[in-house]
Amino acid sequence: MAAALLANTLYSVGFVLEKRALTSLPEVSIRQPARLLRLVLGSPLWIGGSLALAAGFAAQLVVYRTLPIAAAQGIFVSGLVLLVLLSARLLGEETSGRERYALGAILLALLMVVLSLREGSDTVGHDAPYQLILLVCVPSLAAGVWLYASAERRTRNRHRRPTTGVEYGVAVGLLYGVSSLAIKGVSSRLTTHGISGAVPALLSSPYPYLLLFTGVFGLVMSQAALQRCRASLIVPVCTTVTSLFTAVLGTLSFGEALPDEPLRLALRVAGTALAVAVLLTMPKHDTAPRPSPPAKELASP
Repeated sequence: MAAALLANTLYSVGFVLEKRALTSLPEVSIRQPARLLRLVLGSPLWIGGSLALAAGFAAQLVVYRTLPIAAAQGIFVSGLVLLVLLSARLLGEETSGRERYALGAILLALLMVVLSLREGSDTVGHDAPYQLILLVCVPSLAAGVWLYASAERRTRNRHRRPTTGVEYGVAVGLLYGVSSLAIKGVSSRLTTHGISGAVPALLSSPYPYLLLFTGVFGLVMSQAALQRCRASLIVPVCTTVTSLFTAVLGTLSFGEALPDEPLRLALRVAGTALAVAVLLTMPKHDTAPRPSPPAKELASP
């Protein structure tokens, strides 16, 4: 629980710092990945945000070694509350009354998931067939890249309505969902193998290569999307897709059983479902004014 809440805090701080840095940078695009990386790596504020996200990744490894996937996702969703608060305070992004009610419902969902936990009685899966992992992850990665490219084409079409950011959030969420399964796989190898056997076990699995792909493409795609959309809008959409993907497909892939007791089972399922349902019904049209001026356009090198 402590590691999960720490991961939430680090992820929220990291996203807000990166968003704040991106608002002062020239417009970035996935069509120029080298230029994007050069710009963000030249920003100390962005580097601070990325370090916070990396620390959140380390905390997430600890979580997956001790909590079932479905329970962990229910707790991770609670980090959106802190994200929205930080976005309002540091980025000037306003939240509507509907969004504030949604945050209250997410807190209720978190409480339900926490009450469903009982130390020593929940099954934590440590293995999954590699063929099954690839069957789940490869089509999801392809769908995420395709959806993002489609959103980019619609954005460049002047006769279409401005993008709301939902398509970007879903696309990046699919990549992060695959990344979350890969993190679970890495943590499982570290749990079931000694230090001397952990490296060969990891290199013979698909997990480090999935992490490499999602790390590179997720970085470029998320930064371009984060610059164009409100963090308090796109991150909840991304988190919803990631949580739903990981909780459902991860639980099935790693063979984790749900609680046997009817009350704890109802709390676990209802809490996770409530968190996902609330995020899916959040406003998808960005009507809030942008507090920051648009990024300046620079000539490409």
